[in-house]
Amino acid sequence: MDFDFTDDQISLRDAVQRYVEKDYGFEHRRGIVRAGGFSRETWNGLAGLGLTALAVPEAHGGLGFGPVEAMVVMEELGRGLVMEPYAQGALVAPAVLARASEAAQAEWLPRIASGDALVVLAHQERRARYRLDVCDTLASADHRLSGLKSVVPAGDQADAFIVAARAGGADAGVALYLVAKDAPGVTLRGYALHDGSRAAELTLKDAPATLLVGPDRGPATLALAVDIAIAAQAAEAVGVMDRYVALTADYLNTRKQFGVAIASFQALRHRIADVKMQLELARSMSYFATLKLGESDEARRRAVSQAKVQLGQSMRFVGQQCTQLHGGIGVTDEYIGSHYFKRLTVMEMQYGDSMHHLGEVSSRMADTAGVFA
Repeated sequence: MDFDFTDDQISLRDAVQRYVEKDYGFEHRRGIVRAGGFSRETWNGLAGLGLTALAVPEAHGGLGFGPVEAMVVMEELGRGLVMEPYAQGALVAPAVLARASEAAQAEWLPRIASGDALVVLAHQERRARYRLDVCDTLASADHRLSGLKSVVPAGDQADAFIVAARAGGADAGVALYLVAKDAPGVTLRGYALHDGSRAAELTLKDAPATLLVGPDRGPATLALAVDIAIAAQAAEAVGVMDRYVALTADYLNTRKQFGVAIASFQALRHRIADVKMQLELARSMSYFATLKLGESDEARRRAVSQAKVQLGQSMRFVGQQCTQLHGGIGVTDEYIGSHYFKRLTVMEMQYGDSMHHLGEVSSRMADTAGVFA
């Protein structure tokens, strides 16, 4: 299989790389963390680069690019530790809205493409434990929502939310609704995550909403949205690990003991080789998940869970090993390496941890075995 990028994809990668290096340095990022973990200026910068229009169809003012271009962008944002919820606002939201009515698309997709509107998915609930079929948020017949959503990305900074709710009662199917931030009955409590990024608890009390996708297609659309987020996060994680490994290699070549660089010690060379192997395994599974996004629901879900299992193992191994190879400086807040480790730690727990997705893979393999038994 040809894994070479096209000239357009390489140009896109280079443009994002230049932006991150120029406008999102470590000190700039630390300033954003101190300010709360989200920068509207950075979001506008991503929009100015055309990135918020990446996945929006051309008919609505977007670029109409696909999953591979999104993967390229996410890797570079990962290398720069960009905290703003790009995947949620520019990749996941357009995918859901593309399955909504023409009126909803015309109202929101151009605003997403221009960067004027940040729309994020709000689907997680406290007792769900990553399961998408567990949903206690309820929607009335006139589309008013009541419930609580947890760990909504940059929720207190978003302009609207795509909310999963049961349409018509506790036993009804899950549908997807759009709720504006300033709608009556909407309450937000924002907070910072371990890596400095922003999240919020979203409370809805009889909040008016717009139906995007009904219960007949709601579960499948929600699963697709989460799979797109996981594939994007896998690419971001590869960028984070790639940069942290390079940073660690530079440190080993600079740090000296007994008059020589510690990179010459055989034991440390073996450890960095193991780290690079885990990085390449993660990269392969990131490619695999991205290329499977356009396939059937079952093939896509299985591939994404397989990727999440491998990425979880790689993120933990790379983060721990690179931090240990740095020694004491690796855990100081003043050193960028500790922030790569924090980001990897948070990502391993998002959209289902390794154990959750290992169970998903095992379940699907058992179902397949039953079919051919």
